[in-house]
Amino acid sequence: MSINKETILERLNPADSFTLAMDEEIRHDGLAGSYGCFALELSNMPDTDALSQRIDEFTERFPVAQACLRQIGRRYYWCKRDEPPTLFFDHRCPEGQHEDDFQRDVIDRLINEKQAREDTTPIEFHLISGPTQQTFFTRWIHPFCDARGADLILKYLCTADEAKRRQFGQPETDPLVNVQLGKYRWWQKIGLLWKGKRYIDSLDSLKSIQPFDCEAPPQRLNYSIQRLSEEQTERVIKLARQHVGLTGTSLYYIGCLMRALAKMAPDNPGAAYCAPYAFNLRKQRALTPMTGNHVCALFAQAPRELVEDRQALFDHLKRQNVQVIRQQLDYAFLPLMWAGSWLSLAEYGKTLRLSYGSGKERSSFWFSDIGRLDIPAGSFPGAEIRGVYPVCQVTTPPGLAFLSSIYRNRLTLSYNFVEPICNPDQIEQLHRLMLAELLGEAA
Repeated sequence: MSINKETILERLNPADSFTLAMDEEIRHDGLAGSYGCFALELSNMPDTDALSQRIDEFTERFPVAQACLRQIGRRYYWCKRDEPPTLFFDHRCPEGQHEDDFQRDVIDRLINEKQAREDTTPIEFHLISGPTQQTFFTRWIHPFCDARGADLILKYLCTADEAKRRQFGQPETDPLVNVQLGKYRWWQKIGLLWKGKRYIDSLDSLKSIQPFDCEAPPQRLNYSIQRLSEEQTERVIKLARQHVGLTGTSLYYIGCLMRALAKMAPDNPGAAYCAPYAFNLRKQRALTPMTGNHVCALFAQAPRELVEDRQALFDHLKRQNVQVIRQQLDYAFLPLMWAGSWLSLAEYGKTLRLSYGSGKERSSFWFSDIGRLDIPAGSFPGAEIRGVYPVCQVTTPPGLAFLSSIYRNRLTLSYNFVEPICNPDQIEQLHRLMLAELLGEAA
């Protein structure tokens, strides 16, 4: 395909290519692609004029938000469109339709909307409103940004002071994956690459347990949002610190989910639960980079027999994480991502997903702990933010992605699942088991 190179805005970085390969895999399943979403539940109808003005300002400062993906040779680039796309949409509940149904219907349509990759806008903003319910729904395609970048974009839109908005995206920086890789000599990169490969080989020595029977063709993504009370959230955090330490909250969630899945389907074949997750390369409280993916991948794996013993499981996950950091395996995937970005999307997706041992899916579930969101509740233009929840697409298998976040001192659990591989009744059962594990009430 011939493309005028003057239209190129920027090339995808290695972490972007990683997410693009997952986008290809999800599309190959017949689903919509690698959408990530944040929903902000508002107290009332916001100031749409101010909101629209800030969205326009954002796209002027970050023109890649209006770009399209194009392949040039073996690489993918964000390129200028002939005409700028619409990014802000206003959905009003028709008179006579139930608000709950309208909200759910619109969001279901947005997360399952199938478009050609070249036509998909990098990010969209949707105001979904009725007489008493208003939701600001942000949807992006993952090569455009990661969850922390989307959080920064929302903070940008929630910042009233123009001078403070100008601080976002400053100072400009190269992709942090490239910055980190640039710290190593070529022979160190090769050493890291072999470390990463050996680590993957060790994971692949155990066949991963799948939570659901994935024989049925995937049809659509569904989701279930569950919120814990402030008291329950405080208890979960206390137990997480007790079992895995101050910085191990993600490992606590992962371990609890492994145990809940094992109790829900104890006879599913496989030798271990394996969960991929990402860690952010940005500095704490950094306002840049806004766009692009700036993460590296890790895995948490636990043999079936260890999952049965709660304390032994958490000790294992904590020890595994310490070993990964000590051996620099947390950065060993950077050269692997760089090398993978030169593969075709089909080859890269196969490499990322399939175990070298069994040839089957490596991931038992997808996991992301977004952490504590600190967008001020009263900062949204003309409205208060009452709640926030994330949603994302996932490959099949595993057909399950678990997302966690804390906002206004309440833990939110987002179960994202592919139908008919999984159904809402199964997720309801899984949540009951998960809640008991999180609160330390499981038998």
